[in-house]
Amino acid sequence: MGNVAVVGAQWGDEGKGKIVDWLSERAEVVVRFQGGHNAGHTLVIDGVEYKMSLLPSGVVRPGKLSIIGSGVVVDPWALLKEIEAIREKGVEVSPQNLKLADNAALILPSHGALDRAREERSGEKKIGTTGRGIGPAYEDKVGRRALRICDLADRRTLEERVDQLLLHHNALLRGLEKPEVERSELLSALLAVAPRILPYADAVWRLLDEARRGGKRILFEGAQGAMLDVDHGTYPYVTSSNTIAGQAAAGAGVALAAVGFVLGITKAYTTRVGSGPFPTELTDETGALLGERGREFGVVTGRRRRCGWFDAVAVRQAVKIGGIDGIALTKLDVLDGLDEIKFCTAYRRGGALLEHFPAGASAGAEIEPLYEVAEGWQASTRGARSWAQLPATAIKYIRRLEEVIGAPVALLSTSPEREDTVLVRDPFAD
Repeated sequence: MGNVAVVGAQWGDEGKGKIVDWLSERAEVVVRFQGGHNAGHTLVIDGVEYKMSLLPSGVVRPGKLSIIGSGVVVDPWALLKEIEAIREKGVEVSPQNLKLADNAALILPSHGALDRAREERSGEKKIGTTGRGIGPAYEDKVGRRALRICDLADRRTLEERVDQLLLHHNALLRGLEKPEVERSELLSALLAVAPRILPYADAVWRLLDEARRGGKRILFEGAQGAMLDVDHGTYPYVTSSNTIAGQAAAGAGVALAAVGFVLGITKAYTTRVGSGPFPTELTDETGALLGERGREFGVVTGRRRRCGWFDAVAVRQAVKIGGIDGIALTKLDVLDGLDEIKFCTAYRRGGALLEHFPAGASAGAEIEPLYEVAEGWQASTRGARSWAQLPATAIKYIRRLEEVIGAPVALLSTSPEREDTVLVRDPFAD
């Protein structure tokens, strides 16, 4: 039995939370390896909703070890709030079943202030961030200014790091005409949160190595999606980290060979939050219908998601770049009852035919989708748990998507409920 990495194959919000939760029954360890609390996921278990941003989805299952890796940037106050919220719903979270990488970088209040100030200053050219400080936190990590979890255990080091960081942050805040951060207030807040966070801290790379040597199955949980990858996405309208499966090894602290089967999650249509190119976007009644049926609102921000037809070009690119071995297709039931369903198989820019998403921002904004049209189905797919329960036309649509994206469907999700899942190929068996 191997390990599995779960990643988004579109612009995020593909339904990774449910799939990771469903797969975590077969795993002993679940690891979040990148992103921050800008990415949310919702689990629905026996009618109860669990909304999480930093916590790995496996935390809702007893007996599983959940890990937040060093590739994640962590807002300690947001993490503690999330832990308390899930405890109120009867889920046990403690240092015995949740571990936090001691070398993970922290998100501070000033990161959020900088994030929001930049977006405000950018006006119509804003990227569309969540304003949670994820981008500035990654900037400080790369710039070697970041505070890390381990720094909370050493007051002398903590004070030195705070001084170095505020020298940079306050200069930026002054330039943006925003209030500066008071050193004493920030230091007091960090010293207060330290004893609540440090019990979760550990050298998680060591724990993962022990798990591998012990033959335990590991599930690597990604956030956002391939088209939001800082290198391979629709730059600059991207997140601030690498979202593809190649980041799982670095962000968790394991050998590349440990990652195993890569499962890409994709909706049966396409959505996007925030600014940036979206070739198949629908601004008509069909787009509104997809958004209403799919409950397309961001878990973290509540923002309405932009909706459109399935973009096979973008997913095909994600499959190749991310080394995706199989697809988990979600929200098929949202397409129930449509007379016809379109999906994009290529782009046109001017007189040129394109079979990939161009890197240039202007080129990405100018491409025109070229569609195939599939016959819709009038029967319901919601709650189906086997191929036999699906309409023949729905199966035909799925098979055609497999052909144009170059990857087989390994899992099919037909509702938010945990058990409404069709298993075609067990990723852990590879």
